[in-house]
Amino acid sequence: MDISVEIFQAASIIVSILAFIAAFWLYRWVNKRPSSNERIAQVGKLIRNGANTFLAKEFKVLSRFCGVIAVVIFLFLPDPVWEGGLLDNALMALSYIFGTCFSGIAGKVGISIATIANMKAAESSVKGIRPSFMAGFRGGAVMGMAVVGSSLLGVTLVLLLTNNTTALLGFSFGASSMALFAKAGGGIFTKTADISADLVGKVELGIPEDDPRNPAVIADNVGDNVGDVAGMGADLFDSNVASMAAALVMASALDKSSGGSSNASMVFCYSALGLLASITGVLTARMKEGGNPGRALNSNTYVTTALYGVLTALATYVFNFEWRIWFASAIGLAVGVVIGLASDYFTDDSRKPVHMVAKASEAGPAFTILSGISYGLMSILPSMIGIGISALAAYKICEPLGAGYPMFGIAMAAVGMLSIVGMIISNDAYGPIVDNARGLVEMGGLGEKALEITDTLDSAGNTVKAVTKGFSIGAAGLTVIALLGAFISEVNTAAIELGKPLITGFDILNPTVFFGLLFGAAIPPLFSAMLMLGVDRNAQRMVDEIHRQFREIKGLKEGEDGVIPEYDKCIEIATHGALKELVPAGLMTIIATLLVGFIGGVSAVGGFITGNIISGLIFALFMSNSGGLWDNTKKYVESGHHGGKNSAAHKSAVVGDTVGDPFKDTAGPSLNTQITVVSLIASLTATVFLTISLFG
Repeated sequence: MDISVEIFQAASIIVSILAFIAAFWLYRWVNKRPSSNERIAQVGKLIRNGANTFLAKEFKVLSRFCGVIAVVIFLFLPDPVWEGGLLDNALMALSYIFGTCFSGIAGKVGISIATIANMKAAESSVKGIRPSFMAGFRGGAVMGMAVVGSSLLGVTLVLLLTNNTTALLGFSFGASSMALFAKAGGGIFTKTADISADLVGKVELGIPEDDPRNPAVIADNVGDNVGDVAGMGADLFDSNVASMAAALVMASALDKSSGGSSNASMVFCYSALGLLASITGVLTARMKEGGNPGRALNSNTYVTTALYGVLTALATYVFNFEWRIWFASAIGLAVGVVIGLASDYFTDDSRKPVHMVAKASEAGPAFTILSGISYGLMSILPSMIGIGISALAAYKICEPLGAGYPMFGIAMAAVGMLSIVGMIISNDAYGPIVDNARGLVEMGGLGEKALEITDTLDSAGNTVKAVTKGFSIGAAGLTVIALLGAFISEVNTAAIELGKPLITGFDILNPTVFFGLLFGAAIPPLFSAMLMLGVDRNAQRMVDEIHRQFREIKGLKEGEDGVIPEYDKCIEIATHGALKELVPAGLMTIIATLLVGFIGGVSAVGGFITGNIISGLIFALFMSNSGGLWDNTKKYVESGHHGGKNSAAHKSAVVGDTVGDPFKDTAGPSLNTQITVVSLIASLTATVFLTISLFG
C-alpha cells in the first residue's frame, strides 16, 4: 500500500495531540487526590518555589547563551550568509531556537506536575502503598506524555514547514544544547544539596535523612526536581528528537535516490505507534495493594514493549514497509530491555552486587568505594556488548537492501530503542516524585507505616532510575552511531556540490583520524571532571553554611519547637553555584569539536566523534550504575541489614552514596547528551570543515 509521507505526518500530529489529552487527564487525576496536611503543604510550597526560582534563573542564563549560538548559526550555517543563503540560514537559526524552547518547556512541565504529585503521593501513603504508587507514577506519566508528544510534534512540524532535514538537525541541536546545560545545571544543584545534607546530617550528627532540622533538606528536595525531573526530561526529549532526526536525514537521502517516500514514512509511523503504545501502557498501568512497585514498573514497560512490537509488525504488513528495517527496529528495542535488565542487576537491592557492597561496608568506607567501583566497571560490559550487537545486527540485516540502508538500519534500531520513551520517562520521573514524597512524610510526621511505604517506593524508584538511565545511555549510543552516518551523509552532499571526493569511512591509521580519535576519547572524562568539581566546590560552601546555622541558631540541633533553619540560604548557594558551573563544561565540548574540525577537517572530526562515543558510553554506564549501586546499598543497610541505621556499615554506605551522587545524577546522565551535541555540531558544520582546515 503506497501512502504519502504527509499522511503519516498528519497521523503523528494526531497521536501527539492524544498524548497531550492523556497528560491533561492524568494531571487532573493527580491534582484531585486529597491533601489536608498543613505542614506538607507548607514544605511542598517551599520545594515548588525553590524549583521554579532556579528554573527561571537557569533559563535566563541559557537564553543569553542560546541567543548567541542562534546568531552564530544564522551567520555561518549551513553556509556563510554573505554567500546568498539568507533564507536557509534563517530557517536553521529559527529551528535551533524552536528546539531550545521545546526542550525548556519539557523541563517546566515536569517541574509543574512533580511538585504537586510529591505531596499527593506523601499523603496517599497513609492509605497504603497502592494509592501512593499510583499518585507517583501518574505524576511521572504526565511528564512522559507531554515530553514525547512535544518531541514528535516538534520534529513533524519542523519537517512539514521547512521540508529541510538540515533544519531538522538544527532543531535537534537546539534540544541537545539546552538539555546539556539543563542536565548539568540541575545535576550540580541536586548533588550539592544531597551530599551536604547527608554528610552533616547522617554522618556527623546521626539525624534522619529528611529531618526538618537540617538546613539543606529543602534544597535537597528542590534538587530532585530540577535535576532528576527537569534535567532528565530535557535529556530524553533530546535523545528522542536526535534519533528521529538522524533516521529522517538518512531516510530522506534514500527516498530521494529511489524517488519514493517509504523510508521517511516508516520513521513517522514507527514513532507515532511507539507513542500510542506508551499512552496505552500508561493509562492501563496498575499495582495491587501489597504488590511490588519495582515489579509493577517493569511489567508496565514490558507490556508497552510487546504492544509496540505488535503494532509496528501490523503496520509493516499493511503498508508494505521493508521487513528488514522492522527487524532492525525490533532488535534495538529488545537490546534496550536487555541493557535495562543489566542495570537492574547491578543496582537492585535484592541482587548480589548490592549485598556484597553492603557487607564490605562493615569494614569501612574504603571498601565500600573499592567494591562499588569494581561492580560499576563490571556493569559496562553487558551494555556495551548489547549496543555493539544491536548496531552490528541492524547493519547486517539491512545490508542486502543496498547502499545507505545499513546505517539507516542502525538509525531505526535507535528509533526502536526509544520508541517507548513515553513509558521510560514516566518511570524515570516517578523516582524523584516518590523520593520527595518520602521526605514530606518525615517532615509532615505521618508515622512509621507511611515512612516504610515511601521507603519501599523510593527504593524501587532508585532501581528504575538506574534502569532508565542505562536505557537512555544505550539509546544515545545507537543514536550517535546513526548521527555518525548522518554526518557522513551531510559531508558527501556538500562534497558533491564542491566537487570533492566522497567519504565512505574513517581509517584509524590515517594520522588526522587518529588525532581526532584520541582527542574525542579524552573529552568525556574531562567533561565529567569539570561537572563533579563543580559539585565538590559548591558542596563545600553548603557544608560550611550548614555548620554555621547549627552553630549560631540556638535550639536548632536540639529540635526545639518554633526553631526553623534558614532553608533559603542553602537554596541560594546551590542555585548560584550551579549557574556558575554549568556553562564551562558544555562550552568546552562545543569549542573542542570546532577546534578539531578546523585542525584536521572532516577526517579528524570523524575520528573525534568515534572516540567520543566509545569513551562517553563507557564513562556514562560506569558512573550511572556505580552511583545507583551505592545509593541502594545505603538504603539496604538502612532497612536493617548489617547493623542498620547509625552502624559502622551505615556510615560507610553514606560515604559511598555521597561519592555516587555526582556520578549517577550529574556527570553520568549528562554524558549521553554531550556525545549527541558533539555529533550534531559535526553534522551542522560539515561544509565548513570541508573547505576550511589546516590538515584536512
